[in-house]
Amino acid sequence: MRRTEQRRAAVWALYQSDLLGRDLEQTFPRDVHAFTRALGQLVRARQPELDELISRHASGWSLERIAPLERSILRVGLAELLYPEALPAEHAIPPEGAIDEAVETAKRFCGAQTPGFVNGILGAVLRERIREK
Repeated sequence: MRRTEQRRAAVWALYQSDLLGRDLEQTFPRDVHAFTRALGQLVRARQPELDELISRHASGWSLERIAPLERSILRVGLAELLYPEALPAEHAIPPEGAIDEAVETAKRFCGAQTPGFVNGILGAVLRERIREK
């Protein structure tokens, strides 16, 4: 399975977990790839921080107003952008790659406005982190 598909599997597992109110582990398929599981678990472990960043950079949008699938895409993108060291090294991508993956997922599965929204939030977080260094 390609890494893009593994990332999307993490997005879907997180989305289902949120939508159904089920534990994340219950939403993974039996044959889940280790990277998908690691990425989903990273998001859950860092979710309060990720959600705070989304809320801060989503001007005029409360976190609850963002559709569950879009929130999952943003969380996965942010996790890869901010914590590449927490994932298997062979799956690490540069920050711009994490943004591109999230935008492409939004293009495929969400409405026409979503890719720009995702790009705007992730780009703002990346610029903020660069300024902080």
